[in-house]
Amino acid sequence: MGRLRSPFLFSVTLIGKDIHKAANLLQKGFVVGIPTETVYGLAANALNEDAVVSVFEIKKRPFFDPLIIHVGSWEEALRYVKNVPPVLEQLALQCMPGPLTLLLEKKANIPDLVTSGSEKVAVRIPSHPMTRSLLSLLDFPLAAPSANPFGYISPTTAKHVEDQLGREIPYILDGGPSEVGLESTIIGMENDELTIFRKGGLEVETIGRLAGQKVAVKEHSNSQPLAPGMLTSHYAPKIPFVCLEFANDWESIKASDRIAYLRFTGYFPGAPQKNHKILSVSGDLHEEARNIVSGMHTVDELDIDLIYAEKLPETGLGLAINDRMKRASAKS
Repeated sequence: MGRLRSPFLFSVTLIGKDIHKAANLLQKGFVVGIPTETVYGLAANALNEDAVVSVFEIKKRPFFDPLIIHVGSWEEALRYVKNVPPVLEQLALQCMPGPLTLLLEKKANIPDLVTSGSEKVAVRIPSHPMTRSLLSLLDFPLAAPSANPFGYISPTTAKHVEDQLGREIPYILDGGPSEVGLESTIIGMENDELTIFRKGGLEVETIGRLAGQKVAVKEHSNSQPLAPGMLTSHYAPKIPFVCLEFANDWESIKASDRIAYLRFTGYFPGAPQKNHKILSVSGDLHEEARNIVSGMHTVDELDIDLIYAEKLPETGLGLAINDRMKRASAKS
């Protein structure tokens, strides 16, 4: 099948709720923005290599960084994976649909392009009702990384996708703000040990409890990552971004109207309130997780020179939120 994506921009990118329109475009080999409970995805037919190439091109994503495939059910997932370890199947049945991705041995029907040459493919079942309805209309899985230029902040609304990708894609399904707001947690096996390759919307503690065993956490990789989202520098705003590691770090900085503050429960003394994004007045980690990505978008649009972000305690969803901020600050 020849490539259907034009080398030119589309005359307009439409935003709407028509899943049949989205399905028709995907069946023809086009790339579409879709909502999930984690973040918005840039979706294409995972079995159509031309369509998958378009995803890499539109995102400007390096081909060595593999993609996640999205399916509608565990039964469907088993069409594309084999030799599933019992503990991972147990987690699939307990946590899917939801913000969990499993790294599993792939069958030959998944193109190597999707997995960047790896023998393992990342698979997840999204819980967003609109995308589940869309998947029910398709006879193929969707390769769907986050719908943003590579390395930039992930989108949690249809408007974020439109703002970042402009007319690169013909259609964006609008399913409202993402409920979780963090990418999915990626888990697999390494040396017979249950291993998290990317911290995300499902807490490490929850996975360990459900699996009934200790869970290792993999460090990031700068090249040839084992799973999607493992690059050290990722999720970054355009404006220089610094995550302050310790409470006394805040004591060493001065308030300025040229600095924005990504804070969790309160304003930085002396700084303009308009330069703040407070993620949760009550300090609720789930609310902070929902708001961290949209908060980055908000402060990145201000007329400022620098963004300071506040680190959370290293527990629960705080691990994943801090992971995103650490990688956002890697370039700075």
